[in-house]
Amino acid sequence: MEIILLEKVANLGALGDRIKVKPGYARNFLIPKGKATAATAANVARFEARRAELERIAGDTLSKAQARAAQLAELIVTLSVKTGSEGRLFGSVGAADIANAVSAAGIELQKHEVRLPAGPIRQTGEYDVDVHLPSEVKTQIRVNIIAET
Repeated sequence: MEIILLEKVANLGALGDRIKVKPGYARNFLIPKGKATAATAANVARFEARRAELERIAGDTLSKAQARAAQLAELIVTLSVKTGSEGRLFGSVGAADIANAVSAAGIELQKHEVRLPAGPIRQTGEYDVDVHLPSEVKTQIRVNIIAET
């Protein structure tokens, strides 16, 4: 099925690209989420009429994401957790815990934006955690895990 992307989609394309995808992916994900539309003649004309507006929206999203990335890059989050012997945690610190701590510090962060490729944190110490914001903006925050007293 041929579609027109209405916004940048990771690993697929940028705004305005005409690409072919499997019909189920287009029907069940891209079109209902407003990320794409079918590439019919009427939809192509409608897209070209709205192109400037969509580009402005994409630019606003990018600038907001870059501003958030600048704030997050300066942030150091400290989490106090219960630990056992040798600095091992009772449980773990995951993406939701980090997102909640950053949001409590005053900067909006969602759980799905936090990336922990090695899995949850299970030891005390300092960690650099990747954050992927909309419009493919990436940054890192420093997370300090300390023992609760």
